[in-house]
Amino acid sequence: MKKLELVFIPLIAPTHLTSTIQFAKLLIQHDQTISSITFLIILLPNQTDIDQATKSVSASEPRIRFIIVPPPTTNPLSQISSPISVEMLAHIFIESHKSQIEQAVTDLVSDDSRKVIGFVLDMFCTSMIDVANKFNLPSYIMFTSNICFLGFLLHVHTRHTQLGVEFNKSDPDSVISTYRNPVPVDVLPNPVFEKIGGGYDAFVYHGTRFKETKGFIVNSFVELEPYAFNSISTPIPVYPVGPLLDHKKVNRTNGSNEVINWLDKQPPKSVIFLCFGSMGCFSEPQLEQMAIALEKSNQRFLWSVRKPPPDGVHVAPTDYTNVETVLPDGFLERVKERGMVCGWAPQVEVLAHGATKGFVTHCGWNSILEGLWHGVPMATWPLSAEQQLNAFLLVKELGLGVDLCMTYRSGGSGSELVMAGQIEKAINWLMDDENPVRNRVKEISEKSRKALKNGGSSFIALQKLAEDMLQNID
Repeated sequence: MKKLELVFIPLIAPTHLTSTIQFAKLLIQHDQTISSITFLIILLPNQTDIDQATKSVSASEPRIRFIIVPPPTTNPLSQISSPISVEMLAHIFIESHKSQIEQAVTDLVSDDSRKVIGFVLDMFCTSMIDVANKFNLPSYIMFTSNICFLGFLLHVHTRHTQLGVEFNKSDPDSVISTYRNPVPVDVLPNPVFEKIGGGYDAFVYHGTRFKETKGFIVNSFVELEPYAFNSISTPIPVYPVGPLLDHKKVNRTNGSNEVINWLDKQPPKSVIFLCFGSMGCFSEPQLEQMAIALEKSNQRFLWSVRKPPPDGVHVAPTDYTNVETVLPDGFLERVKERGMVCGWAPQVEVLAHGATKGFVTHCGWNSILEGLWHGVPMATWPLSAEQQLNAFLLVKELGLGVDLCMTYRSGGSGSELVMAGQIEKAINWLMDDENPVRNRVKEISEKSRKALKNGGSSFIALQKLAEDMLQNID
């Protein structure tokens, strides 16, 4: 009997790849009928290999393997001269690898000992549905965000068929099936407003292709988004199998050891943690306002501060050589008894630590799930992508967060200065034991763990997905 195999085509961005790998491990451990999973990896132009953490997955789970797809002979991004959005750049780049993916799949299906039974595609790799169709194989979308945002992308496509134009900043609130409340225009992602640059067109394209797939695998769980799950407007099955988290994600450095050692010395449930993701950084005037707020709040704090890249350079922030130069004079000395400023921080370990009581976050979906898993209430400070929508979901829809500055956007004229008073007020309310959000987060934390256990909602969704995948075999 042939071994049954799935082909995964992920987006190499860490926020997407991590949860996709966690899903692959979960699926292959859950259903022994699926013998192997092959990841076809499309490296970014500046990459030469996958990182050690990704490589180590195959060592711990030999039924998962990673094959790096060779790049096209010509880099399609080098042909672009006009301004273009990140979303359209990603679409063009992924699509340019179709022939390489097709050749890799040809090699897989030529192995008589294996039978490829389907594709699992990242939510931004929908152009690879064309390759799946060539092999008469079903496609499933690995949706690394939440059910509400899936509903929004489906809404964008439906709206486009009716109106044919991008959103406008003066539009009224949107009625979207997955949201209980009307969604304000000022929390919608930047790309949907773009007349040029292709961001809106990319969203419409993905929403269109979604309709050709057999199912959505979503990094969420029913108990977190019951209204969205019951209200989503799509005939395609939705499988909430989350939270998909890497609980062993430890990348210890001297700096991270110092962070954990400092936390060990703090009283239980006393520290507010400010951390803004792998791309999060702020201007010096904004850092000054944050420092003033932290000093006036009298709260114990751990603050991850990163150095912005040069203007126009799209790379991750780095650590400051001397962070004191961008903070108010004497700030570090005045708060040294109750506060620590660091560079990169081991977020998972910090959230899991008994001293951590609150979390000011950029509202990346993985960060939100990590905060909920560890029962840490959050204050919202979104920066980009769908983070404003995530903040709206967390605060207005679910009652699981404190609104610090839900509509904030990094870069350009949208980066208004959030003043110290506003920050201090949100921090103190977040850390208040009487804040009702605290009990709500504790309840969801317990439900997130139960969802993955045998008989839990995500366990059942995973079981149903595996059954459906096997039924779709020709």
